[in-house]
Amino acid sequence: MPSELNFDVAVIGGGIVGLAAAYKIARRQPTRCVCVLEKESSLAVHQTGHNSGVIHSGLYYKPGSAKARTCAQGRKELMEFAREYGILFNICGKIVVATQERELPHMQRILQNGRANGVEGIEEIDAGRIREIEPACQGIRGLHVPGTGIIDFVKVATTLAELIQAKCPENRILTNHKVVGFARDDSQTVVVTSGGEVRARLVINCAGLNCDRIATLEGVDPGVRIVPFRGDYYELTPKAAARIKAMIYPVPDPRFPFLGIHYTRKIDGSVDCGPNAVFAFKREGYSKTAFNFRDTAASLTYPGTWFLFARNMRYGINEYVRDFSKRLFLRELRRFVPSIEIEDIVPGKAGVRAQAVGPRGQPMDDFKIVTNRHAIHVLNAPSPAATASLAIGEHIAELAAEHLNLTSR
Repeated sequence: MPSELNFDVAVIGGGIVGLAAAYKIARRQPTRCVCVLEKESSLAVHQTGHNSGVIHSGLYYKPGSAKARTCAQGRKELMEFAREYGILFNICGKIVVATQERELPHMQRILQNGRANGVEGIEEIDAGRIREIEPACQGIRGLHVPGTGIIDFVKVATTLAELIQAKCPENRILTNHKVVGFARDDSQTVVVTSGGEVRARLVINCAGLNCDRIATLEGVDPGVRIVPFRGDYYELTPKAAARIKAMIYPVPDPRFPFLGIHYTRKIDGSVDCGPNAVFAFKREGYSKTAFNFRDTAASLTYPGTWFLFARNMRYGINEYVRDFSKRLFLRELRRFVPSIEIEDIVPGKAGVRAQAVGPRGQPMDDFKIVTNRHAIHVLNAPSPAATASLAIGEHIAELAAEHLNLTSR
């Protein structure tokens, strides 16, 4: 058997996608040894640990796309996994609410999209039904999506890590191992990390906010640049949170790449309000003042960033103004729940979305995975990647089997 730092597969990134990939490979090929390399001291601390905790239904994604396929498959697998390993989740449903007539045509497109994607139980509802589901909410029409749920994705990730190590005594979860370079050694790739060298027959890049950098280090042109967008949340006070039964979403504006501010009841009973979406000056920065020169330069020297800004200038300015104005944030929240007052919201968490952007400013709409002789690179895995993680992991495991000349058994 290989030594501790000599593996068949090395997965870079200890978020939920990387762990799901390692888990699926370990389950399919239990005699092969797998390691997960995580630069932080613990797992799932970035996108996985800062996301909304929503089990998505597949409502918004283009029919036939990888997002649509893997969200549907991954959602079912995720719930089965949670039941098997005692991870608390709740399929509480959500409503998508239109407050203006001009939103109705796009709401209809979303409805048809959801039906094409096989979203179970989706139905159009009127103002009365909106109030039945969410008594504090107002709207003229809406969609009820009963299959949407909530879960603790960090708990899912840590459970995956435990199972990976249980599958084979040679498997390792190596924290404090930041990847800084690559070299070739006969049939293996030498992964140079801050914790020492790791050798593997196959490298899988699931580095999230730094996936483009890892790809470049490994010798692949990613064809995209990760441009980070921070999403800030407010949290409802316990008294105000009692007014929200599950989840309330707006009809997203089709001109813009983000869903808009919404209410999300979490698995612990708290209610998040948000997120907005503002350009982040640090890829892993979770405060309004977070700044990293390298990250900022990487974004602002990339032509695609400026094309993206130009196409979304008005939206971006509005998001920035609202980011620094609690009253403007409140005004958006009151579109749906008029009874919310300024004292009902307190600053909450923040997350950073790894938005892959093409050279002409086009945000990548679908997941993007590329392969070469020695590696598999996951270059775009935004929402619903957490929901879809086990299905994405299965796909990566199939690619890994092909690369390693293995057959499932």
